[in-house]
Amino acid sequence: MVATLTLALASGALAQSPSPSPKPPATPKKVTHAVAVLQPTQGNRVEGTVHFMAVAGGVNVKASLKGLAPGMHGFHVHEFGDCTAPDATSAGGHFNPRGEPHGAPTDAHRHEGDLGNVEAKSDGTATLDWTDPQMKLDYPEGVIGRGVIVHANPDDLKTQPTGNAGGRVACGVVGVAKGE
Repeated sequence: MVATLTLALASGALAQSPSPSPKPPATPKKVTHAVAVLQPTQGNRVEGTVHFMAVAGGVNVKASLKGLAPGMHGFHVHEFGDCTAPDATSAGGHFNPRGEPHGAPTDAHRHEGDLGNVEAKSDGTATLDWTDPQMKLDYPEGVIGRGVIVHANPDDLKTQPTGNAGGRVACGVVGVAKGE
């Protein structure tokens, strides 16, 4: 009986002792820098990197590409971060969360993924440094987790829904950059 009473008292004491309160969840850090590493699609040799940096007034897009045919090439963010198809059709269509028509990167009403064209020099290299006032980084309306596509032909900036930019010569998935 003494053992039962001692056990009951000990159990009651344990039930009364406060348990440590859980730590509140950490406030999610706002992503400010993302990157896509572009690899060639089947039969092509285009590769490069695209950095996306949150800045005052939008997102700065800096691309460095090589292996392109000289001239203009359509350059877009596509809806899926999936480059598994040999021709990168697995990346889907242009990223367009607001249901806008295709257009130029300076148009008020356009796909969020419409980045226009990059111009390759005679050595096959191209760069882009542009701040997009409509672009966002964070999901679901942002570019993180989406695909970046370089096309074989120029984007005419008007043909619906793709700009008539031809096949896909490189694809990369936008991810959070190191240090975030």
